[in-house]
Amino acid sequence: MEAHTGDRLLMHGRTVGQHDRVAEIIEVLGDGGAPPYRLRFDDGHEHLMSPGPDSVVQHRETPPKDGQAR
Repeated sequence: MEAHTGDRLLMHGRTVGQHDRVAEIIEVLGDGGAPPYRLRFDDGHEHLMSPGPDSVVQHRETPPKDGQAR
């Protein structure tokens, strides 16, 4: 798993009725984008986490630089 600051981490619910959770990655503490990550949830809560196999990184889209194709 590789992530960068500003990406989002989607954590799938593990049991019936448990909703997916999404958090913004505000700091990458591992080498080369590897976990652990410092996350910030919508309610402002921050958490240090090494995500498991039920998690997916949603990479932030970077706008194209001037002169580059879209």
